[in-house]
Amino acid sequence: MNIHGQTVIGDNVDFETRCSHYHSEIDRIAIKFYCCNQYFPCYECHTQYGCGLAKQWPIKQFDVNAILCGSCGYELTIHEYLTCQSSCPSCANNFNPGCSLHTHLYFQTEQSS
Repeated sequence: MNIHGQTVIGDNVDFETRCSHYHSEIDRIAIKFYCCNQYFPCYECHTQYGCGLAKQWPIKQFDVNAILCGSCGYELTIHEYLTCQSSCPSCANNFNPGCSLHTHLYFQTEQSS
């Protein structure tokens, strides 16, 4: 699906990047996967439709725009996303704070480096 000029790949993706796996009102981000440089709403959509080679973004590349706000289309850097207090710095709409439980799947952490 094309959302704010970006292609977001997944299962039943809606106009704010929600998918069949994560579809509450605050599930409104897509993540550009490091391995294939494509946006997906979640790791499950990437497993289902992606490249099959899930890799985490390296810490030294946290200045790359890799998070898409489904509400306004603003692309956050990884660092910006990880420090934004669960809301978009552009439109202030809330993101799902539960996404932090999956941080290690998308981004290198001190423990995963």
